Amino acid sequence: MKSQLLDIKPRTKAVFYVLGSLISLVGLGILLCWLFVKKEVILGSVNVLVNGTSAIATTDENFICATLDWWPPQKCDCGTCSWGKASLLKLDLENPILLNAVKAFSPLKIRLGGTLQDRVIYETKGDGKPCTPFVKDHSEFLGFSQGCLSMSRWDELNVFFGKAGALVVFGLNALNGRTIDSHGKAVGAWNSSNAESLLRYTVNNGYKIHGWELGNELCGSHKIGAIIAEDQYASDVETLQNLVQKIYKGSEVKPLVIAPGGFLDTNWFTKFIKKAPTSLQAVTQHIYNLGGGDDKNLTSKILDPNYLKSGSKNFIRLQQILKNSGSSAVAWVGEAGGVHSSGQNLVSNAFVNSFWYLDQLGMAASYDTKTYCRQTLIGGNYGLLNTETFVPNPDYYSALLWHRLMGSKALFTNSTGASNIRAYAHCSKKSQGITLLLINLDADTRFEVCISTENPTGNGTSIMNLEERTERLNFGSLTRRCKRSSTDMREEYHLKAKDGDLHSQTVLLNDKVLTVGSSGEIPPMEPKQVSMSDPIRVDPFSIVFSHIPSLKSPACA
Repeated sequence: MKSQLLDIKPRTKAVFYVLGSLISLVGLGILLCWLFVKKEVILGSVNVLVNGTSAIATTDENFICATLDWWPPQKCDCGTCSWGKASLLKLDLENPILLNAVKAFSPLKIRLGGTLQDRVIYETKGDGKPCTPFVKDHSEFLGFSQGCLSMSRWDELNVFFGKAGALVVFGLNALNGRTIDSHGKAVGAWNSSNAESLLRYTVNNGYKIHGWELGNELCGSHKIGAIIAEDQYASDVETLQNLVQKIYKGSEVKPLVIAPGGFLDTNWFTKFIKKAPTSLQAVTQHIYNLGGGDDKNLTSKILDPNYLKSGSKNFIRLQQILKNSGSSAVAWVGEAGGVHSSGQNLVSNAFVNSFWYLDQLGMAASYDTKTYCRQTLIGGNYGLLNTETFVPNPDYYSALLWHRLMGSKALFTNSTGASNIRAYAHCSKKSQGITLLLINLDADTRFEVCISTENPTGNGTSIMNLEERTERLNFGSLTRRCKRSSTDMREEYHLKAKDGDLHSQTVLLNDKVLTVGSSGEIPPMEPKQVSMSDPIRVDPFSIVFSHIPSLKSPACA
């Protein structure tokens, strides 16, 4: 009996081993099948209408702008100190990547400013006062001591801007000469003497300034630290305008006078603009509509098309204020980081942020915003360039493609068939046809996009009734531009995150990694050629710029 049991045990073990192996194989098969189904790409179709009868809005030729800030390394938010040596006073202007990154735009608008600009004094030769840096001090206004811009540093900055071919907008200290009362109100008029010394020094040295902006976030209910009353601010802007006219007398082109550089408060902006009807060329608003650097829902907000769409409200409101005031001033976004408090690492500086950023550019342009300044070129967690290495983050390449491809005329564009596709079209820049921007916020669907053009039967589309017009469109009367035989070609630029990781800081262009050269060269961004007989294919979580030379429109003639 014992010997029989001994004989059975090995056979039983063998049977169980075989059964176990079979179960494992079946389980593995189920797992592989599940993974396959999970990663299977769904196919969808979208119609995009582009009405090229006339432009709905126009931007400046150099719509893209980036900022440089004053924050020193001691600036910390949400437990991280992300500024390093990116300050205007400390930035390494000899870094070849920095120079090449700015030169690639030919030109790039750069706005110099930020919260601490209203704590900066400008060195005056011979006044005997030391030019000191910012020092963190919680007892001081805005948490830092007063800082100083030496003229030697101003020389260095202007030499760099000259080499890079930048268009410079400088934010002046609007609190100089005022006191701040216990309610946060700035009392008294602006003392312009220190600013005047900077303007004179700038002109005497032949430095070119595109615009002088007065103050930073000193307006309305969302002011930072202090508020200046509307009528006083308007009077101060007039003082600046008079300074510019006097100092630049005889100059063929004078710098723009720009203000107030703050968050849109309808009542405050309305009163201010009405009181400054002739002295102001550009009205600047700031946009941080995603939340703070510690917000855990940033990615879900960025990927929500309805949340993105809600960002149009302030563009519309500012246009209405300007229209109703009769002002000749134009709208700018003077600072926009999306996420306030220095941004969020691996969101604001990662691929996912390009969905928000490019959508913002598209909306802003559609509502006649002339310039859009991204916070920042470098510094914080929202820089276009990495603060430590200067290597471009994904949004840098998004901005550069927009700058090179999207002309100044925005065309009415509407998509149907999928809520997760965001679409914008412009007359192409320095070339024939149109350029279409497509943003796919869907994780699983590859969309085939068919372009349609509206028959030219009217006077175009007003920027103030885009949503109303969309509801009245009849797609049955459209001329289709896909699924037809054609020998015409178009150029496509497909942007994706490396390995599909939306929080990656590495971007792929047409499936190739964009990498800075060994000497700091910005990589070439070559398109792929695609037949017009094929629809535009937009992969999940990807962005496509499509330049279509053969699509002619009256607006782009």
